[in-house]
Amino acid sequence: MADDVKEGLAQEEIALTTSPVTSLWILGVGLPLAGFGLLGFGVWKLGDFPWDEPILQAVHATATATLDRLAQGITRLGSPWILPPLAGLMAIALAALKRWRSLLYVVLALAGNTLINIELKDLWKRDRPFLWDSGTPRPHDFSFPSGHAMTSVAIVVVLLILLGSSRWRPWAVLFGVLFVLAIAWTRLYLGVHYPSDILGGWLVAIAWTVGLSLLIQPQGEKI
Repeated sequence: MADDVKEGLAQEEIALTTSPVTSLWILGVGLPLAGFGLLGFGVWKLGDFPWDEPILQAVHATATATLDRLAQGITRLGSPWILPPLAGLMAIALAALKRWRSLLYVVLALAGNTLINIELKDLWKRDRPFLWDSGTPRPHDFSFPSGHAMTSVAIVVVLLILLGSSRWRPWAVLFGVLFVLAIAWTRLYLGVHYPSDILGGWLVAIAWTVGLSLLIQPQGEKI
């Protein structure tokens, strides 16, 4: 009898221990991938969603010379090409602290994010919108999913995971959300991405960075 009670308590303890991890796999990896799959199927079958162009036109209706300059400046912060130097700086800092799991996570998360974006764009081959001339050089690669959206989300999620329960985390969440939304706005404002490109980029980046963190578990190292 006593053994049965102990076994039951042990099973409950294991269930409580694994439940948050399971939830993260479902909410942080499974659902984003499912959402991206639906978006990808829609892009493949429809080309453009009915709500893509109206949202772009609505954003374009707010255009001013000041916003033009602001969008062109902010959008550079989300370029996939800022990842190598940023990853390098973070790698140096983590190596100095001897946080090897965190170092591995940063390198794989950010480098993998760029490679995944390149492969997905080449797979879908979605042409970029061209509803107006924004006055900025138009990217020559494909549109879906947005590399800027993936980059911004990857950076924010990686930083939040490394910060763990640090007192700086609420501020990182606030500025991270503002950064991600600002980058998304610039891509729509400049007319170089559909809204579905942005959403697809967010979902892929979340699934990749969260899934990788669950495998490597860098949050186990206190930063």
